[in-house]
Amino acid sequence: MKINENTLLEGHKVVLVPYNAEHVPRYHEWMKSPELQQLTASEPLTLEQEYDMQRSWREDDDKCTFIILDKQRWADTSVEEEQCMVGDVNIFLTDPTDPSLAELEIMIAEPSHRGKGIGKEVTRMMMCYGVTKLGVKKFQAKIGLDNQVSIAMFKNIHFQEVSVCQVFKEVTLQMTVDEAVRRSLLDDTANMEERDYRQACSNRQEQVSQ
Repeated sequence: MKINENTLLEGHKVVLVPYNAEHVPRYHEWMKSPELQQLTASEPLTLEQEYDMQRSWREDDDKCTFIILDKQRWADTSVEEEQCMVGDVNIFLTDPTDPSLAELEIMIAEPSHRGKGIGKEVTRMMMCYGVTKLGVKKFQAKIGLDNQVSIAMFKNIHFQEVSVCQVFKEVTLQMTVDEAVRRSLLDDTANMEERDYRQACSNRQEQVSQ
């Protein structure tokens, strides 16, 4: 989705940036992990296929994705951006007849960054972005039944279980964005700052060269 191709979102612990070609090699290494393949219900791709997937995320009107960076590492301009990557977060507009319905996915790929509240912060940031920029009014999350950590996180932020599919071994959780939810999201992400991504990259380069 082109809407976020130059958008940087900065929170307490994370920085969200567009998924660019330079992120693909690190992402490809992550997805060789059988654990991540199972948790994300993904098949391993070749590096070339991963680049194709990255281009589709950038071009397709029904997909929006950000790469999650460790804010503390990213603040160190001597560290390459790819080395700050910890995961990704995605919104799929799954129903062509209802663009206000979105499926939300989050992956914290780096084990050292799990269990630190990053997933919850990123989820709220992405939901706020979806509501304010994409007009999303209902979120769904489809999670493998064995991924109890993710299920617990979504329930903790008040997603409700709506169905269980034993065939695909996944549960569907859902949240409708009414005015109370909208206010809560805006309050929870009041510290979130939206910035120009290219300018931020340029500023980092300038600091490196000084």
